Amino acid sequence: AGSVAAADALPRVADAAGDRLTVLFDSGVRGGADVFKALALGARAVLLGRPYVYGLGLDGQAGVEHVIRCLLAEFDLTLALSGHARPGTVTRSDLEAGGAVGP
Repeated sequence: AGSVAAADALPRVADAAGDRLTVLFDSGVRGGADVFKALALGARAVLLGRPYVYGLGLDGQAGVEHVIRCLLAEFDLTLALSGHARPGTVTRSDLEAGGAVGP
């Protein structure tokens, strides 16, 4: 029947962990909007896998730095466009229909 996507499982994992554990998300993150969504779904931090490696493969350390700068710029823009000044204020309601960012 297949498996559950990591982003679909994230809210339940975050709820179950509560304040006892720090939930890190590392699945399918390709840009700043993905970081925003993961934080809204309950992650406390987001890890980069492929984007980091792609940058490394293309241009070594400079490539990694470029990828991180671009991702942070996109995340900052997503925060601002959704009415947030900092990541700690993002909630699940930001992803609901009629919220600041669509599903």
